[in-house]
Amino acid sequence: MAQEIDLKSIRNIGIIAHIDAGKTTLTERFLYYSGKTHRLGNIDSGNTVMDYLDEERNRGITIVAAAASFNWASEGRNSLIHLIDTPGHIDFTAEVERSLRVTDGAVVIFSGVEGVEAQSEKVWRQSDHYNVPKLAFINKLDRMGASFSRTLDEMRNKFTQLKISAFQIPVGIESGFEGVIDLLEMKLLKFEGEEGEIFTTGTIPEELLPEAEAARDHLLTDIAELSDEIAELYLEEQEIPLKLMKREIRRLVGANELCPVFLGSAKKNIGVQPVLNAILDYLPSPEERFKYPALNVKNEQAEDITVNDPHFCGLVFKLVAGGSADLLYLRTYSGKLKLNDTLINTRTGEKVRIKRMLRLYAKSIEAIEEAGPGDIIGVIGPANTFTGDTICSRHRQVMLEKIDFPEPVISIAIEPRSAKDKDRLQTSLDMICREDPTLSLKTHENTGQVILSGMGELHLEINTNRIKNEFNVEARYGKPRVAFRETITSPASVTGIFNKMVGDSELYAEVDIDFIPAKMPQGIEVISEVAKGDMPGSWLLSAAETLDGGLRTGGNSGYSLIYIKAVIKALRGSLEKTTDGSVAGAVLDAVDKVICSGTKLLEPLMKLDITAPEEVIGEITGYLQVRRAIIHGIENIPGGKMLHCEVPLAEMFGFSSALPKLSGGRAAFSMEPFGYQEISQSDLERLGANTSVKF
Repeated sequence: MAQEIDLKSIRNIGIIAHIDAGKTTLTERFLYYSGKTHRLGNIDSGNTVMDYLDEERNRGITIVAAAASFNWASEGRNSLIHLIDTPGHIDFTAEVERSLRVTDGAVVIFSGVEGVEAQSEKVWRQSDHYNVPKLAFINKLDRMGASFSRTLDEMRNKFTQLKISAFQIPVGIESGFEGVIDLLEMKLLKFEGEEGEIFTTGTIPEELLPEAEAARDHLLTDIAELSDEIAELYLEEQEIPLKLMKREIRRLVGANELCPVFLGSAKKNIGVQPVLNAILDYLPSPEERFKYPALNVKNEQAEDITVNDPHFCGLVFKLVAGGSADLLYLRTYSGKLKLNDTLINTRTGEKVRIKRMLRLYAKSIEAIEEAGPGDIIGVIGPANTFTGDTICSRHRQVMLEKIDFPEPVISIAIEPRSAKDKDRLQTSLDMICREDPTLSLKTHENTGQVILSGMGELHLEINTNRIKNEFNVEARYGKPRVAFRETITSPASVTGIFNKMVGDSELYAEVDIDFIPAKMPQGIEVISEVAKGDMPGSWLLSAAETLDGGLRTGGNSGYSLIYIKAVIKALRGSLEKTTDGSVAGAVLDAVDKVICSGTKLLEPLMKLDITAPEEVIGEITGYLQVRRAIIHGIENIPGGKMLHCEVPLAEMFGFSSALPKLSGGRAAFSMEPFGYQEISQSDLERLGANTSVKF
């Protein structure tokens, strides 16, 4: 399909939002109106295309990112849209992260009732991290308590780094919501028929004209502030050609200076088709996106990948594990890929052969034989290939920027119910961890128990349900435990020494390393200040890799280290006595010395936002303060209050079941990881934690 359409007509987009804002509902409308499906999927009925897992349909939420490719024709243009529908729950933030890494644009959905919610801000920040241009869609304007203007004001107040402009205004609100006014073309948009499939334009009613003209003037002012060409015509009160307006809007959206805002009700089939048109009009094609940074693996020099490069390069951003072979989701960046092509996995240096290529459509697939740049496809065949791997032509071996995933914060012990299930349990655990990079698997050193770590209670619950329902393995599970971390207590300058006789040979290396406590997003930072020309490059590479790995293995209590900056100051050896292995031994000696000098225990913190009626907010606050929460503020919102605080994760077990009792079922909350803080021995004992257990 991609090869039949010009590269300029391809769009790779992600649908992102807070949980229950309407991502999947909007996506199902996209598929239906494009002709990809022949019935409207409904979350309440459990028959959606994009939420196809049993857990998703039972819970009514998206758990894994699903991809679909479909055509959309508008104004004589035929386009191919690769769409990724992402989860909204914080426990599955990795699915959003890897989806945004490979998209060229995003549609951010906000509920017109709840406004800008906590996870809405989170996914917006994630899209900013990858510099992804955005459109916004304010949904659910047919619901009681909905307000387009209030939600728009919240967006403008919270996302100040770019201009947020309304391209439409609603006709009616709540139960009276019946249509949309397009401010760019000054037309009334109507959506009729049983499924909203009849999309018509008409004249704006006279009684709505003053409001529409005022809103259009505000839109023109916003664009004129960013475009000199529009500003000149606007100030001279000349008519601004629509073609020029759209061209400038497209440029500003692509530069992340402007975010157009659209509106509607996906469930009531109002306002969907204009969003599809806007995706074509304003979001960039793969050809228009920035050059993609990469590293040449042969000379370690930075390079840029573009769609015009003849050699193939692609990034694996998702994996669906299978018993015989895995399905890899691949974003192509340059060159053409054909069946049976032999490529290189630059992480492993191994050859990769493409045995099957597939067009993705949620859980359905369609075989294809060729893909060009800017495509999102599935491939089957490559072994030892995982999320984040670059596969490319043998003639230009590069490594694309990897995907950043957060560290797990909660763990449970797992063991089979019977000895005969041991191997099957291990196989199922290996498969779910291959699929999800935020799941990790370890074996307890003392008890031999298998420890599964993840991003939250729901994350672990859903994956343990998969073990039972998908793999038919019965297992016993321990209570969730916090994944503690450790850090050094003070800065230290350490010399590591390796001097041993191995057979008849003497091996020797010395290394000087400065260890500095430092709070940083990545947790561990390794820097080398040793000049490359002074010694073999393999020594420095061995030192840096061993140092990074050594700091992640564990401190005095067995927990992984975090918040440490390690600087390699000097490396000493001789060509006769020093090898890569002896350098690694010297580094590990330095790591052991700094750990023995003392570490302190850290516990994960969560950022917690709660919305509740005013009459119950006091009881909720009291509940949290007993659990060591730090209240940062309470703000007024329509119909109640929003509480902002941070609280240790260890205090939050059972909170999802306690909150409905505290609020009479009228409160909602969202949580996300917020770093780590030191935990006192008294709090540790009160929680019943055992620091000898190594999660």
